[in-house]
Amino acid sequence: MRRVIVDLIDAETWTILGADVKGDAYEGLLEKNAQDTKSGAGQYFTPRALIQAMVECIAPLPAERICDPACGTGGFLFTAHNYITAHHKSLTREQLKHLKEKAFTGYELVQATARVCAMNMMLHGIGSEKQVPVVVGDALAADPGERFEVVLVNPPFGKKSSTVIVGEDGRTSTEKDTIERDDFWATTSNKQLNFVQHIKTLLKTHGRAAVVLPDNVLFEGGAGETIRKKLLHECDVHTLLRLPTGLFYAQGVKANVLFFDKKPASESPWTKQLWIYDLRTNKHFTLKTNPLRRDDLQEFVNLYNVNNRHQRQATWSPENPDGRWRAYSYEELIARDKASLDIFWLKDDSLADSDNLPAPRLIALEIVEDLQAALAQFKLIASDLGEVVEE
Repeated sequence: MRRVIVDLIDAETWTILGADVKGDAYEGLLEKNAQDTKSGAGQYFTPRALIQAMVECIAPLPAERICDPACGTGGFLFTAHNYITAHHKSLTREQLKHLKEKAFTGYELVQATARVCAMNMMLHGIGSEKQVPVVVGDALAADPGERFEVVLVNPPFGKKSSTVIVGEDGRTSTEKDTIERDDFWATTSNKQLNFVQHIKTLLKTHGRAAVVLPDNVLFEGGAGETIRKKLLHECDVHTLLRLPTGLFYAQGVKANVLFFDKKPASESPWTKQLWIYDLRTNKHFTLKTNPLRRDDLQEFVNLYNVNNRHQRQATWSPENPDGRWRAYSYEELIARDKASLDIFWLKDDSLADSDNLPAPRLIALEIVEDLQAALAQFKLIASDLGEVVEE
């Protein structure tokens, strides 16, 4: 840190540097801080290669309003800003004013993180001292009333929301924050399921979303099943990217990116086909020695076919069982147990052939991640049964 301050920051006249240089330097500091697992900062940090691919698939436009309801340090927002300025070179004065003052809105629960995000936005040319694009508060608490063409978000992983209550005698108890809103399809204390419902509310009709979600959102019963069926019916849920492990600073996370468009009311379901890309099976990444790079997502971005996703071509077929890209019809999805979207078809090479086992350190890391994921689930169960589990 001292080298960064003395050699980088002190050596430059910052007032004459462009927003891109200052923003990139600040972003580099944030990523370095996220790698320090003891600080806990990694929980707010989504891999930038993943953010870039998601933004490219969503392809935001200059006149659109873009929201991240769990914005952390602001990675989705400034990446969307960079995408728009890079792909639209002849922006009018009104469009530039819109990009700076109105296009981007982030919501962040933690005040300190919101301050970091506000600085990150300003250093990337978004907002000003008078117009801060970050709202501090619980995004799930209520419908904000605003609607957006684009929502990009990685909602917080981890245990269900809870509020610690301190009684008069000093004892503490935990109360579940079960979100009850008229605009929600189901009542649940699962934060990720509530974020899915909240995103549906935030979107304008024909608005589009890309959201990072843990595996349990794809298969959980009860409220999860209700929400998935409603989402498939009322939105066009068209793409699922199955992410590999080893991407996030929160260990044991198995996650996906779900892409969907909000549609007007209809008696028939809007989802016709869900295209799934499996970047997980037989893929091994680690945060330090083999991090996910933008090139690792290029095949997915190409197959997503942002210019005309109705002309997609599957790479999987009976003749090519190793293809990572295939489609499932609405009828197939709704017929699955609990309308589960947790679908995979590729053969795990390490299970079929002991000669294809990954390196021992990768096996050890995967075991650690699986155990941590299982521990997190058991903590939820214990919490549901009234036990307070210390972190």
